[in-house]
Amino acid sequence: MKFEDYNFSEEVKMSIGKLGFKKPTDIQYKTIPHILKGEDVLAIAQTGTGKTAAFAIPIIEKLHTIKKQQSRKDGIKAIIMVPTRELAIQINEVFVELAGNTRVRSFSVFGGVEQDPQIQKLEKGIDILIATPGRMFDLVSQGFIKLNRINTLVLDEADHMLNLGFIKDIRDLIKHLPQKRQTLFFSATIDQEIKKLAYSLVTNPIRIQISPKDPVSKNVDHALVNVEMDDKRFFLERLVKGSPDSKFIVFTRTKVRADRVVKAMERVEIHAESIHSDREQTDRNSIMDRFKKGETKLLIATDISSRGIDIPNVDYVINYDMPEQSENYVHRVGRTGRGRERGQAFSFCSSQEKPLLNEIEELIGKKIPIVEMDRDGYKEIVVQSNETHSDWKSLMRDMEEEEISYKKRKRKKK
Repeated sequence: MKFEDYNFSEEVKMSIGKLGFKKPTDIQYKTIPHILKGEDVLAIAQTGTGKTAAFAIPIIEKLHTIKKQQSRKDGIKAIIMVPTRELAIQINEVFVELAGNTRVRSFSVFGGVEQDPQIQKLEKGIDILIATPGRMFDLVSQGFIKLNRINTLVLDEADHMLNLGFIKDIRDLIKHLPQKRQTLFFSATIDQEIKKLAYSLVTNPIRIQISPKDPVSKNVDHALVNVEMDDKRFFLERLVKGSPDSKFIVFTRTKVRADRVVKAMERVEIHAESIHSDREQTDRNSIMDRFKKGETKLLIATDISSRGIDIPNVDYVINYDMPEQSENYVHRVGRTGRGRERGQAFSFCSSQEKPLLNEIEELIGKKIPIVEMDRDGYKEIVVQSNETHSDWKSLMRDMEEEEISYKKRKRKKK
């Protein structure tokens, strides 16, 4: 079935055509009819399979039909809750493109920037709000956002939105919403506990669930390199210099390590930029823009960028540090191999990270292929690095500080 065969309005079909969408992906084909009917949906699908368009297209179609029949402003009708600012911006861009030929208007609000411009936009009237919880509740408490006419609630990255960090916010939000509404959950991963929580938040039974056996896209090739913590920068240098025209996203465990990897790459004359929550939102936007355009080829990130962010033509995802939560492996490697593209995921695993590797392999249901390397090959990569090794005291101090910080976090987690 093609999009032109759907009973969509001509305006929505035009927007879909402009984006080059011809046939719906599996997640779109199975969920769009249920969303159009007003049913509650829990959709679990691999990263890069078009989940955003799966809920954006039917929401826009329904609102466009309503707006053709009325001229007055009637308040916000749909709200999409997301965990990060970058994801809020990206999803709004999709809504803007898909609604370009209609009178449906969307807008995103998030923290880290001045609220006054956001308030001015809200006062002009919008139909769809994409928001992170903190800023949205601030604006609700100030009276700038009214939730009494919401008829559709979407939780994107639902597993993250329903975890301990956000569940109170979501429960508070639902108290403000009309009882009669449609609730949609979309994510790449979800466990039984979160699934039960999702069921508890809806009045109607959830009608559909799409759960792939393998949560990771088949377009991604996986490889594992056994590398000790102190040597990871040498292996990253070798990979980047071996593919100078490729685009890399490198994931680290902490913000401090992300910045230190940038410095390590600078020492070997490789340009890199880091993105994490300590950076101002304007800086984060600029960094992401340069990376999308290919002006920056190497982006060092924490897990803030592993959720849902759609960046075209990412050739490699590097797990510089193994993720401490196994499901984040799925979200990280999902930044490559999107749509019909192929991608490569490399993981640098130290001896102390082996338990994390075991959890990841259990989650994805398979072993990650190991790149075999003898001692001489390993030593050659370290010795041939362009790093000057001139400031060993500074390097050792950095590594010691990071190791102390890592052990403290492990004790706190226990």
